[in-house]
Amino acid sequence: MASLQASSFLVSCSCSTRINAAISVPKLPGIRISVPRNALNVVEELNLRDGFTSAIPIEKINTATNTRIDQEPATTRATVKLYAILEAVADRVEMHKNIGEQRDNWNKLLLDSINMIILTAATMAGVSAGAPLLALKLSSTLLFSAATGMLLIMNKIQPSQLAEEQRNATRLFQQLYRQIQTTLALRDPTELDVKDAMEKTLALDKAYPLPLLGSMIEKFPEKFEPAVWWPKSNETQGRKQPKKVTTQGKNGWSEDLEEEMREVIEVIKKKDSEDYMRLGNLALKVNKILAISGPLLTGIAAAGSAFVGHGSWAAIVAVTAGALASTVNTFEHGGQVGMVVEMYRNCAGFFTLLEETIESTIQEGDLEKREGEMFEMNVALKLGRSLSQLRDLARKSSSSHADGTSIDEFASKLF
Repeated sequence: MASLQASSFLVSCSCSTRINAAISVPKLPGIRISVPRNALNVVEELNLRDGFTSAIPIEKINTATNTRIDQEPATTRATVKLYAILEAVADRVEMHKNIGEQRDNWNKLLLDSINMIILTAATMAGVSAGAPLLALKLSSTLLFSAATGMLLIMNKIQPSQLAEEQRNATRLFQQLYRQIQTTLALRDPTELDVKDAMEKTLALDKAYPLPLLGSMIEKFPEKFEPAVWWPKSNETQGRKQPKKVTTQGKNGWSEDLEEEMREVIEVIKKKDSEDYMRLGNLALKVNKILAISGPLLTGIAAAGSAFVGHGSWAAIVAVTAGALASTVNTFEHGGQVGMVVEMYRNCAGFFTLLEETIESTIQEGDLEKREGEMFEMNVALKLGRSLSQLRDLARKSSSSHADGTSIDEFASKLF
């Protein structure tokens, strides 16, 4: 019995005694452990709570973690940047789409409102000729004056042209969006891809501005110019002289293909670009005449309505000028002449861009960078032709040069 009590006493004493031991963790030579940042606090807590005398070196963990971040591949950073540009482009697509719809509504509402004001004022002027009342004369004059001011503003901003600008901007931003998506899907992007996408985005912002005040495109320039929505590169300045192609390369580029592209450029310059520049100049002149005629006629009608009652000629002038003003306004904004001008600007810009693209490809000194058969297919698709039709066009152009005649066919079959 005494032995049992002694043994239990020893056990209780040993249990009540605090175990104060330190666990020594050997350092791992040359092994880097990537630890998340939020795991460092957990390591410190374990060191203090468990009484470690040889703790895990936190400084070395920080060094290893930072080294991994600093040595992150450049392609990953380029991918992140390109995705950021992709989001910005998607936002611009939505903005230009919404603003385009808003400005199209402007054109419709302003057209209907101004025509109703002009017709109401002309009716009042005609009625007051038979019974010259001061209220009708004053109302008619005020309405004609208001229509004159509204027409001046409407003709200055050209809502139909503004809407067409935003439609073109939406289409071009969608095109850029798909190009960036294709780059991300086919390969790892580089910093050059990021720079190219950034320059294209900023060039589109400059070509199709959103605000009206300050940066709006001039609607009545002195000379008709094609739209330019692509960045002007300086690559041709430092580019090597193009080599003479004698054999077909690995990418399908050959001497025959180079001659074919040169003939296509000639046709585009002499037929398509020249024709759209001519039509654009004509549409711009017509739009200028209409933009001046509308407010001028409403101003004459306002002056005539003010003299109603002093002779039959005043009422005739007011009613006739008002009817003509309504007709001119309907033809200009109902027929969307401003939209036609912008359409010709965009088409001329399309052919200018195609010319520059073909010329820069031909002048490329490194033959391996020329796309060859793929480039020929892209040119054919942009012109709405098959490969055989594109080659036939080049042969016709070459034979016309030999005969000293001009080709009677346009390069593009789309527009």
